[in-house]
Amino acid sequence: MAGAFGAHGLRGMVSGRELEVFQTAVTYQIYHALALVLVAVLVGQLASRRLLVVAAGFFVAGILLFSGSLYLLVLTGLRGLGPVTPLGGVCFMAGWALLVAAGLRR
Repeated sequence: MAGAFGAHGLRGMVSGRELEVFQTAVTYQIYHALALVLVAVLVGQLASRRLLVVAAGFFVAGILLFSGSLYLLVLTGLRGLGPVTPLGGVCFMAGWALLVAAGLRR
């Protein structure tokens, strides 16, 4: 829905660059939503459940901080959110590192 909103609802309302930023938020949100599905599948198969649960938490935090800050930036114009976006990126990286660590412990 967010992608369709950006492609159709925001066209003509925001600049081309802002549409790109919105699309980046959508892209990272969907990739990490799929990572959450992967984590849910792996919880039943791997013994490293704690690592997977923490990885999922980092993915959720990353979606909220990274994608959320970009959505708010485009929709509200609040420039003060800029420093929040990289924190979300760090959360994504931590989530992936933990997911790999859980897989290697198998």
